Amino acid sequence: MSPQALKQQQDWRVVDTDEASVVRLAERIALKLAVGDLLALSGTPALRATFARALVRALLGDPGAEVPSPIGSRAQIYTTPRLALAHLDLHAAALSALDTRLADGAVVVEIAEPMPGRPATNRLDIHVTPGALHLTGHGTWVSRLARLEVMSGFLDAHPPWDAAMPAYLQGDASARAYARLGSARSSAILMDQPRQPDGPPIRNGLPYSRIAKLAEDVRPFVAVASALREAELSAPEIYATDLDRGFLVLEDFGDRVFGAEIENGTSQAELWRAATDTLIALARVPVPGSIALPDGTSHHVPRQDAAVLGIEVELLPDWYWRAIYGAPVPSEIRAEFMDAWQGIFARLASEPAGWVLRDYHSPNLVWLPERDGPRRAGLLDFQDALCGSAAYDLVSLLEDARLDVPPALEDELLAHYLGQRGTEPAFDRDAFSFAYAALGVQRNTKILGIFARLAMRDGKHTYLRHIPRLWRYLARGLAHPELAALARWFDRHLPDSIRHQPPAVPLPGSPPA
Repeated sequence: MSPQALKQQQDWRVVDTDEASVVRLAERIALKLAVGDLLALSGTPALRATFARALVRALLGDPGAEVPSPIGSRAQIYTTPRLALAHLDLHAAALSALDTRLADGAVVVEIAEPMPGRPATNRLDIHVTPGALHLTGHGTWVSRLARLEVMSGFLDAHPPWDAAMPAYLQGDASARAYARLGSARSSAILMDQPRQPDGPPIRNGLPYSRIAKLAEDVRPFVAVASALREAELSAPEIYATDLDRGFLVLEDFGDRVFGAEIENGTSQAELWRAATDTLIALARVPVPGSIALPDGTSHHVPRQDAAVLGIEVELLPDWYWRAIYGAPVPSEIRAEFMDAWQGIFARLASEPAGWVLRDYHSPNLVWLPERDGPRRAGLLDFQDALCGSAAYDLVSLLEDARLDVPPALEDELLAHYLGQRGTEPAFDRDAFSFAYAALGVQRNTKILGIFARLAMRDGKHTYLRHIPRLWRYLARGLAHPELAALARWFDRHLPDSIRHQPPAVPLPGSPPA
């Protein structure tokens, strides 16, 4: 546990404040607000009202929303996109009645004086007076307030983003957080990615992130973005960086993410063909030996080797098996599973290596139709990029884990890719087709384990709805004749009847991350 997590409270004093800075701070606090939070707002009544109004407007995403002051014990209730917020004006003695509201949302309460001693609450005390704010975090607000202070310092040092109203953006399954920064001139994206601890060692003294070669800070993102832009592909321009503390201000590609575009009526075939053309262009870009970073250091793109591929497929016996059968996988069945992969990994290692962006699928692709050619697909979430088989990203796109790609469209775009790259003297069509099938099975195996882990460990059960789609993709890939040994393992130990069985979650005694 970090020293910060062991603290009983975290203090932050902000001086020389005016009304505008009070509003900015309230908007930034709104980014970190969570269900179960209690914000105790004391101090000058007019500034308390200013702070509360800015907080509510930021949560609603409406800078002009009416925010009346609450009277007595009657609460103003706001249903925001992220959580329910109750706004009250009470004496500290009456706060014991708030627990039911905290179970379903967050509470901001205006009181005359600070309220020391409220136990067992994720509470942020905010005392605002002319020229100064004093914030004290308790519970999980100890770490959140410390991060908020660093984030505010970063934004304040980089105009015009210091004055921009931040709007919360839904992130992915990772620990990264995002916000849209809107200013009078333009907008940008704030990425907040604190350096992640390695976690417990699981093999040879190394944690999962090191074996799987996952990015642990923002440096790989900055490096890979630079290489992609140099190749004239649409990676975000980076306007400001704090590499040590994990903050970036990025070009805003807008909201036309591929999945949303399909719902809005854009042709899936057009979107996926544009993204396939981007991969054709990327396959012709060499992976540099190292990429220089703004602080004088450099990033080396890791190799997608057998260790990476192997630790990923182990997520299935570690998590999915347990979720289905309610017990750890027997050691002999696990060994049989890994043995079936070894020859596949050895063959993949002999193939030519190029860029693997690794998460090349609909949530991370933005439609930019105003751009030309391969630049029409805006690229996001490539910090875990590797040097490996180009087939990996293509199968990630054409066997998207989160939405259906019709088999006919997959076949059409695979043929398009092979036809375009078939003109290259060194391109081996048969070898690529094997890699496409093998890496499709590898990736979908990994994702089965990840989605089971998200449900069992993190309580994120919504990912389980995608599991039938993953099994359909796996069946297609396992039909490749050179994957017959692996297909037999699946047929024996996870037969078709099991594949339609939902994982049992939550399950006690889950393995470590």
